[in-house]
Amino acid sequence: MMHIVDAVRIACLAMVLAACTWAPVQTADAAELQFNDRAEEQRFRRLASELRCLVCQNQSLEDSHAPLAMDLKKEVQAQMRIGKDDDQIVAYLVDRYGDFVRYRPPLRPGTWLLWAGPPLLLVVAGIAAWRVVRRHGAPVPEQAESGGDDPATGRRQRTQRRATT
Repeated sequence: MMHIVDAVRIACLAMVLAACTWAPVQTADAAELQFNDRAEEQRFRRLASELRCLVCQNQSLEDSHAPLAMDLKKEVQAQMRIGKDDDQIVAYLVDRYGDFVRYRPPLRPGTWLLWAGPPLLLVVAGIAAWRVVRRHGAPVPEQAESGGDDPATGRRQRTQRRATT
């Protein structure tokens, strides 16, 4: 059992290290994008806050500095410049990347896993933890109580003790 725990710990550490080196932080952000006026910048920021960074996954497009996020920011700005409204831009990105690009995807049959996934994982982890604790939390009978190395003798002694009490 300890080998599995050690393997899981090593795998988790490897994933954390890979995540830290795989998506290097870039200093480019929306401030480097050129806007025609303050209204365009506000519209961009509002739209980017509703979109998810596909690399970071827990950051909005506005907050992310990942290289892919910068590319998506430029794409959003280009879509704005050709005259598309916010719904058309979101629809374009959803067609390209799926509903996951939305920070708050709509609840429908195609996205139920995005909404139900985290609570389901929490329930599964809770059940797994409960089973591990239940399995390893039971006290191990001592040699004297079990009657030596013979399990049948230990069972007989426990049965006799229950019958006398």
